[in-house]
Amino acid sequence: MPNNTPYSLPKNSKSWQLALDSVSSLLPTGISSADLDALQSLPIFALIVVLPSTSASPVLNVHEYVQAWVDDQPNWALVTVTDDATAERLPIPIADTSTNNGAEQARSITPVSVHRYLLIPTTGALMHPEKKSAAAHIIDEQLTTRLRQKLTEQVNQTADTASTHAEVVDCHILSIGHMLRPHKLACFDMDSTLIEQEVIDELAKAAGIGEAVATITESAMRGEIEFDESFAKRLALLEGLSTDVLDDICGQLTLSRGAKFTLAALKALGYHTVLVSGGFTYFAKHIAAQLGIDEVHANNLDIDSGEVTGYVQMPIVNGERKAMLTAKIAERLGIEMTQVVCIGDGANDLPMMTTADLGIAYQAKPIVQSRADAAINVTGLEGVLYALGYPAPQDSSL
Repeated sequence: MPNNTPYSLPKNSKSWQLALDSVSSLLPTGISSADLDALQSLPIFALIVVLPSTSASPVLNVHEYVQAWVDDQPNWALVTVTDDATAERLPIPIADTSTNNGAEQARSITPVSVHRYLLIPTTGALMHPEKKSAAAHIIDEQLTTRLRQKLTEQVNQTADTASTHAEVVDCHILSIGHMLRPHKLACFDMDSTLIEQEVIDELAKAAGIGEAVATITESAMRGEIEFDESFAKRLALLEGLSTDVLDDICGQLTLSRGAKFTLAALKALGYHTVLVSGGFTYFAKHIAAQLGIDEVHANNLDIDSGEVTGYVQMPIVNGERKAMLTAKIAERLGIEMTQVVCIGDGANDLPMMTTADLGIAYQAKPIVQSRADAAINVTGLEGVLYALGYPAPQDSSL
């Protein structure tokens, strides 16, 4: 049972800036640590390792294995990022117990250790953005493989039978610019991101056609069929469904672990938050109200005489529209796209994630994880804060 101790969150953390300043001599002549545009052309990476710290998890000397990897690479330096003790800190309270059946999950977050490093070349060479992205993916794959292998070895030394721990560590390899640039807008997908369910699948279960609709949903989220086509097919199958079940479904939806905590933290940090969903406004507004989200964009559910008609109301909030809405909201608020963070799990989230400064995949399909800037697998939604460069709560009982 989580206690009510607040998470002390640094409001304007200088941790990454201080780490970079400590190795400023490695920067090319004429480039300072405050020049974000110039830093984007350098292969300087934030390395964030997130490891569950439960009693069942073995103790892993992350720094030892990261340092060993760096020692094998010529011309790289590793700097440990420590929390800035002088930064103003915000207490983020644990959410109050709600009446929905996912309240306990919504209140708690995964106990983890978060290890933050700066990875910088000892020769300050410029690098094309595409080459820099490829380098990040290579580092990510090599380090993640090594850490997972070492963790599995430790588990197997204490277990009776061999175990496989494919998702026991998250490694985020991001441009240092993502850590230094202040973000102001966070856009979230809803289904399987802010909540654990796919609402259209829940509607289908109520209509007795759950398996047929779920099959289409999975195919769409894997990117095998276009979202508009899958949306129209699924909605047509719901024709005749009574609206009496809508409130029942709302009451059965469960917030993703850490959702309330994450949204509270982002709001405290001054973010404008948006729910942008390929689902339905009726349910999206219900979820947004629980989380204190600033605005909602989703599809209208066409209803006539107390029944779902199965007709599509245009325009459909598909991947392209999600990206367009994100850009429009940023423009309206006077926020640059370099200050936008987008979080989702499906293929239709990729367009908005790609246009944002930071696209984060949450418990996502493989195609989404491979294209996102960061992928969260071992925590709840609070992993977004770690991908943004923030430390773990000091009180792991949260």
